[in-house]
Amino acid sequence: ESHLQHYASLCRDDAPMVRRVAAHHLGTLLQNVVKTIGPRSVGQDGMVTTSLLTLYEELAANDQPDSVRLQTTENCIAFGKAMTSLAKGTDEDGNEIMGGTLDDDFIREGSGILVKRILPLIVSTIDDRSWRVRWTAASKFAEVVKSFADLPDAMDSLVPAYEKLLQDPEAEVRTAATFNLADVAKCKAKVHPPPRVRGLDGPDTFSPQTTDDNELVSVAERLVQRVTNLTEDDSENVRAALAMVATELAPILGKDATIHHLVPPVLLLLRDATSEVRLNIISSLSALNEVIGVDLLSQSLLPAIIDLAQDGKWRIRLAIIQHIPLLAKQLGKDFFSEKLSSLCVTWLGDDISSIRQAAATNLK
Repeated sequence: ESHLQHYASLCRDDAPMVRRVAAHHLGTLLQNVVKTIGPRSVGQDGMVTTSLLTLYEELAANDQPDSVRLQTTENCIAFGKAMTSLAKGTDEDGNEIMGGTLDDDFIREGSGILVKRILPLIVSTIDDRSWRVRWTAASKFAEVVKSFADLPDAMDSLVPAYEKLLQDPEAEVRTAATFNLADVAKCKAKVHPPPRVRGLDGPDTFSPQTTDDNELVSVAERLVQRVTNLTEDDSENVRAALAMVATELAPILGKDATIHHLVPPVLLLLRDATSEVRLNIISSLSALNEVIGVDLLSQSLLPAIIDLAQDGKWRIRLAIIQHIPLLAKQLGKDFFSEKLSSLCVTWLGDDISSIRQAAATNLK
């Protein structure tokens, strides 16, 4: 306990730099305490509950400088991992934790503490005045979700917070959040559907289910509703990030939901004005092909491929050439012979030697 007292004094030091370094090591200290003491550490009078949780709240407070608050997300992940480890009785490496596993009542009690005290702090980072704090939360949100996925009721707080990050005023924050879309959607927890929005013509929209609002849906079913909005984002970086990860939702959603909710925004991305966006979506079609095939996209694929083949940036032309063998395999021999073979021959006359060499390699 004397070590903990010294650490607490560092967390409350007058120098922000000292508090920043102390906050950086809070997660490591927490994991070691849980591993050493076991379930007793998170009891009502445990060291985590009485000391470390209080320090976390102080370090995440709004009166702390940005450099200290930047650690809030990482420390939140540490708390989630610690509770999950206690519930399973083993740490991340599979080593048994001293004191055994938690019983169901203890898990519910510990989870209640997390929901009431820790989750509000990570959710508050979504509205932090510093865009760097929000960016850090956005870039690590998949880890946050993974850490809390097995704890009851946590996702009903985290998923709406993540949706808010996807609508952040700063494009950098939205981009970071979008890169995490597929990983967040992999969470197997069930959540409440988003609030229904009444359309101009009367019917309710923005809900993957036509059932009442009390029926739970998967995280992927809820998040896929955000994909169309992201295809219309003002930032091409956000749309390019979406193009890289959107098709990864297909295996999670299944065939019917993919056709219904994912194919329309993918078609929009194939027609995007920015060449990087079109290239990214074409480069990531494998996951979609495994679920529904690309027959539904073939009519939109060809114009996108032709546009990229004639792009003014030679690196874009080179990238699409390198994807031609995979596209040929996915689209079938007939489609390739009819639509793409002449295009491959055209590349042999390109001004850039790297393009001609790649085209020749494809034709071998």
